[in-house]
Amino acid sequence: MLEINTSKVSRWDQHGRVHVVHVVRKGPQRTLRCETCGWRRAAQFLPWLKAEEHLAEAHQATVDPTETQRE
Repeated sequence: MLEINTSKVSRWDQHGRVHVVHVVRKGPQRTLRCETCGWRRAAQFLPWLKAEEHLAEAHQATVDPTETQRE
């Protein structure tokens, strides 16, 4: 059975640039890594929320590309 161990959180900033944080799973532990600045953090609980917070605070990237595609 195929096991998915990575996912990502993408957000756009006010200049239209996309910023991505990858979430990598190894057992119960998740590691977050930002493509833009290289920020890394371990997060066992709520890793996607922590990724969104980093994108908003560090890069002012708050626009979810999946939300704009639904319109």
